[in-house]
Amino acid sequence: MSQFIDSAIVRLTSGKGGNGAASFHREKHVPRGGPNGADGGRGGDIVFVADRGARTLYDFKLRDHYEAPNGTDAHGNKSGKDGNDLTIRVPVGTVVFEEDGETMVDLDTDGASFVVAKGGRGGRGNLHFTNSVRQAPTIAENGEPAETVAVRLELKLLADVGLIGLPNAGKSTIVSACTASKAKIGAYPFTTIVPNLGVVSIGDVTFVMADMPGLIEGASEGVGLGVQFLKHVERTRVLVHVVDAFPLDGTDPVENYKTVESELAKYSEDLASAPRLIALNKSDLGPPGSTDPLAESLTGSGHPVFVVSAATGQGLQPLLYAAAEALAREDAKPKTTVVRPKAVDRLDDAWEIVSEGGTFIVKGKRIERAVEMTRLSNSESLRHLHRRLHRMGVIDKLREAGAEDGDNVRVGGFEFTFMEGR
Repeated sequence: MSQFIDSAIVRLTSGKGGNGAASFHREKHVPRGGPNGADGGRGGDIVFVADRGARTLYDFKLRDHYEAPNGTDAHGNKSGKDGNDLTIRVPVGTVVFEEDGETMVDLDTDGASFVVAKGGRGGRGNLHFTNSVRQAPTIAENGEPAETVAVRLELKLLADVGLIGLPNAGKSTIVSACTASKAKIGAYPFTTIVPNLGVVSIGDVTFVMADMPGLIEGASEGVGLGVQFLKHVERTRVLVHVVDAFPLDGTDPVENYKTVESELAKYSEDLASAPRLIALNKSDLGPPGSTDPLAESLTGSGHPVFVVSAATGQGLQPLLYAAAEALAREDAKPKTTVVRPKAVDRLDDAWEIVSEGGTFIVKGKRIERAVEMTRLSNSESLRHLHRRLHRMGVIDKLREAGAEDGDNVRVGGFEFTFMEGR
């Protein structure tokens, strides 16, 4: 059986674009065939797709680097082939974060997809560089470089109804009694160390119920299972707070209830205001009516209270019907439409010039990419790049920064000699 893994760091490299071609039409009796160089193929994207068949992020523990295929180079007037996109399936409820912690996308519905690393476009052939003055260009672009990005994946389980409460309150037993889940059960704290999910069928309604690991005081600050537990709870739509009516340690059930509710409120205001039902469990351990005063005390919380026994099944049906009704009320609320970007554009137009050890370094993602796509062995391509940098103001800024003839200028991984007027 695979381990439950709910977070992972993975490195992704998209496909590089294929190089464009510089060629000319050659045909008998056509002495001056024009340029017909084709474009290189596009590099493959890396796409995350939410799949309800995937349950954990365990696969990313075994493999933490993925690469998409490159596009192929153009040959003469034949375009290069595009690289196939690499589709990676992740569990529904996976949140993708950038290295700086910013959220890229929340894949919270089955089939939701997102381009995490975009493949480089194919380099253009010389056919694209003709104009009224330049009718036979030898310019062709290199393919756009691949994009490498490291992302953090975090799985927040999607369940309709989540069972919360102190360790050993009987949450796992309730899930086992209400669903086909075979949760691990024992008479000791922290039996559940990962969420257990099961499908409940009541009347003509079905919903997913999750037994969450037990909360203790200080969980909102990371004590015990801490935020590992809380991040899963925040995705559930209705919470059932399971309270042990007869704790083995002799603690007060009402105080135990308040401890858990306090940790939820400290972690998230949304959790504190989520629809809530209270299940006063293990009623079979006391004589009939012994839980009535306790149920009355908990009713003061403002949430419906159900006296149940997971061991005997007493009171579970009314609890499940109430949970189904709470879900129906949630479904009736207006939904906010979330528009996801198709991909993250990591290129911006900002650039700067810094001087380090006598070398002038031009820093800017779009400028660096323009240089990488230039065939520096071709003099016409170099002149084209120079004109482009001049239009962008780079040459003037170098002069203002003190660059003189013979000085080294570095852009990305390439170094040039600055020559005034050339």
